[in-house]
Amino acid sequence: MCITHAVLRAPGEPARFGFIVSKAVGNAVTRNLVRRRLKTIAERRIAAGFTSVDAVFRALPAIATAPYAELEAAVDRALDRVERTLLTPAESP
Repeated sequence: MCITHAVLRAPGEPARFGFIVSKAVGNAVTRNLVRRRLKTIAERRIAAGFTSVDAVFRALPAIATAPYAELEAAVDRALDRVERTLLTPAESP
């Protein structure tokens, strides 16, 4: 549904999110609906304490017909993966 790109920020800095929703997703009404849904999900994660990451979501055309719950689950999985890979300290060999 969407592709996620993320980079670390300084520890403790608030997370920032960007959204790329191209015309391939649908008309202006559909694109704005998708953007608003992604923004709401991101705001919830920030309220839950998600910090120190810049993340960009690139919406794919299938996102236009996805139910909100499915979209939220997909974004949460992506952000959980970001937390596991970027925010956890690497183990030394």
